[in-house]
Amino acid sequence: MMLRRTIFAAAGTLAAALIARKPRAEELDNLTKVLKPLDPPVPAPDLPFLAADGSEHRLRDFLGHGMVVNMWATWCAPCVEELPSLAALAKQLAPDDIAVLPLSSDRGGAKTVQDYFRAHGISGLPVLLDPHSTAAHAWNVHGIPTSFVIDKKGRLVAKLEGSANWSTQAAAQLVRKLVSV
Repeated sequence: MMLRRTIFAAAGTLAAALIARKPRAEELDNLTKVLKPLDPPVPAPDLPFLAADGSEHRLRDFLGHGMVVNMWATWCAPCVEELPSLAALAKQLAPDDIAVLPLSSDRGGAKTVQDYFRAHGISGLPVLLDPHSTAAHAWNVHGIPTSFVIDKKGRLVAKLEGSANWSTQAAAQLVRKLVSV
């Protein structure tokens, strides 16, 4: 049953990428063209996710901070390509009290993500897990990667379906602007 779900999940992501490939921000040379603001902003679902140590956390734990929440997996090629730019964004935004929260849907747990981070030199990002895709279902995510920007009041203010180059100064400035209330 688990293998079948994994195969269906991978096939769905691949089919979505082949049929309706979303443009990448670096192809458009401007994140503002692919990051879709939500007007009006809507309350973010207070979903649970797991830290590497197995402890459960919720988005409300980050209320008062800006957030970029990214749904990803180690087996997703566009996610893998995007992840280093999210790590760079996290470093740029840390002084501004804005968290980058990559929620991995990998079924292998924290070890899979930790091994991936170590093998690819990813630092500055927490190991966070959404192993049953609870967050993805709550936010009606159709494929990964998908990212959400959440303001300091806990509202979804922007969404991006597909990968992007988050490492630019312009991307950091845009996120800062979106999360400010």
